[in-house]
Amino acid sequence: MSDPGAVRTVLADLRAEGEELDLLVGGLSDGRWALATPAAGWTVAHQIAHLAWTDRAALLAVTDPEAFAVEVEKAAAAPERFVDDGAEEGAALPPAELLARWREGRERLGEALLAVPPGGRFPWYGPPMSAPAMATARLMETWAHGQDVADALGVVRQPTARLRHVAWIGHRARAYAYLVRGEQPPAEPVRVELVAPDGELWTFGPEEAVLRVSGTALDFCLLVTQRVHRDDTALRAEGDGAEHWLRIAQAFAGPAGAGRAPKGEAR
Repeated sequence: MSDPGAVRTVLADLRAEGEELDLLVGGLSDGRWALATPAAGWTVAHQIAHLAWTDRAALLAVTDPEAFAVEVEKAAAAPERFVDDGAEEGAALPPAELLARWREGRERLGEALLAVPPGGRFPWYGPPMSAPAMATARLMETWAHGQDVADALGVVRQPTARLRHVAWIGHRARAYAYLVRGEQPPAEPVRVELVAPDGELWTFGPEEAVLRVSGTALDFCLLVTQRVHRDDTALRAEGDGAEHWLRIAQAFAGPAGAGRAPKGEAR
């Protein structure tokens, strides 16, 4: 079985993140599932449908790599549409059915990730994943899409220590953000120093790095999940390479995201 220190801790945080979002949508009337979110063309239902769809894809990757390979072929055939198509399909379901699918899917995925042997890796839309990395990626997406839902509902969420997972994958995915845009990832490392919700300092990257990024963990996590425009953060970048990275940062797999417009501009 997977190392409990590497998997169970992340899965516990993933479960907590899912439960927090579940509290936001579990009691919504059918009409409120149709509320528009900050993601253009996506309602609350689309956000939950996307999470359910991705959980299903992750479960296939872990338990049936051959079946997942078919999904990768579908994505390659329609790289600009496959994410939206999956969300559209789920959003068309009655809200109660969609909610039940999401709940069941995230439970099954958690069980499957616990069963991955130590050191096991499986395919994904980006680089191959380990069980802890997949759990971290699912937490990142749950938090990010949960932010869109919260914004649609007018709810202000309090940041938690679970943001450390999002920040970690945001820093870890730096090279991918360049590659997905056809750019050569820089060899020079970057140091990231973030103030956590409780005031602790979270650090990623070598202390002696010339390129540096600093600010709040919330700003950084909103940026790398493309929930905020760079200009609407108080993040500080030292070095041109650091600033360029912040302009293209992307913590999620798949095509380069368009990001969000600066505040004051129409979506």
